[in-house]
Amino acid sequence: MPTDVIMPQMGESIFEGTVTRWLKKVGDPVARDEPLFEISTDKVDSEIPAPASGTLIEIKVQEGETVQVNTVVAIIDGEGSETTPGQPPSGTHQSSDVVSAVTPVSGKPKIEEPPVAGEDKIRSSPLVRRIAREERVDLSTLEGSGVGGRITKKDILEYLSQRDRVPPVPSGAPLPGDTGISARIDIGSQDEVTPMSAMRKSIAEHMVTSRRTSAHATTVFEVDMTKIVTLKAQQSAEFMAKEGLKLSYTPFFIKVTAEALKQFPVVNASIESSNIVYRRNINIGVAVALDWGLIVPVIKNADEKSFLGLARATSDLAQRARQKKLTPEDVQHGTFTITNPGVFGSLLGAPIINQPQVAILCVGAITKRPVVINDAIAIRSMAYLTLTFDHRLIDGAVADQFLASIKGKLEQWDEQLI
Repeated sequence: MPTDVIMPQMGESIFEGTVTRWLKKVGDPVARDEPLFEISTDKVDSEIPAPASGTLIEIKVQEGETVQVNTVVAIIDGEGSETTPGQPPSGTHQSSDVVSAVTPVSGKPKIEEPPVAGEDKIRSSPLVRRIAREERVDLSTLEGSGVGGRITKKDILEYLSQRDRVPPVPSGAPLPGDTGISARIDIGSQDEVTPMSAMRKSIAEHMVTSRRTSAHATTVFEVDMTKIVTLKAQQSAEFMAKEGLKLSYTPFFIKVTAEALKQFPVVNASIESSNIVYRRNINIGVAVALDWGLIVPVIKNADEKSFLGLARATSDLAQRARQKKLTPEDVQHGTFTITNPGVFGSLLGAPIINQPQVAILCVGAITKRPVVINDAIAIRSMAYLTLTFDHRLIDGAVADQFLASIKGKLEQWDEQLI
């Protein structure tokens, strides 16, 4: 019999997804659990398996379209079914916890959920409510475009961009838009206009929101990495032979950062209104550059893992990120982030904080440079470490002490790798 293929809910806070690519076309046979299509959410990109075996007889949502969770995106015709493309399968029904609604809004059917006991009158996420408090927005005046009228990040950012607009707009000034980064430009006949991917839109929104939320400040330390560079060169072959893993510098930085976060818990905190939330767990996100964007998988309880455990976790998350095999849980609940543009040759940078965190560490390229040691010039492997921090919570002195702790642990590394 026919089987509906629905847009899955990839986590509690995710209410819509974008179909980025169909891996099968209408008329193709599909096997249960075989990858059927790819989706992108504001958390992660994923391959979605077929819920049943049969023939793909209809695709209802095209590539690039964004729909609410539980929306039927395709139909698979199993053996013995007489359903034809375009016909709703007989006997099918809506999910028991979602009812289809009313009048289409902006070309999309509105989805309503049954009321939940004790639920707030105004439906929105904690991030939306925080933005509303900081920007002094009355959420009751906004119309939500999400499930059941939920007010989304997009809704409040669009409202803010309209509210802050001061006409007339001079040439080149920012214009309101989904991401808050659009500008008035002249498009020539030779220019190519391509819509942003769902991931790129999400990145843009997060970056603009972070700049609007945190008081960004930056401090830079120079670190002598010679001891670790030598250790890595000596043990890379043995590490690969025994563990089957390529030895990289990333686990070194995660290890010392986790230890420093235990020393300075305010750097592992968040701000909620006028309160400080000290995170019990140390969950370190590591930015992974992909061909189609950037994603930050999270190593949970990093302070409890050995060097080998961190190396395994780093390798696993990076590999699954590039294969689009991450789950929403893999990219959630981070308390601190490390980004390493040094692998591309960058000496230093001032990254934007990954909300709702209050700091992010940037690792620059490790290069040999002449330095003065005991009044003599020596050639050492050096790197710049940059800490961008939220000055609303972290004072400059604390940021410097935190980075000095990381510097000392790297320069005096004495832990066995395997």
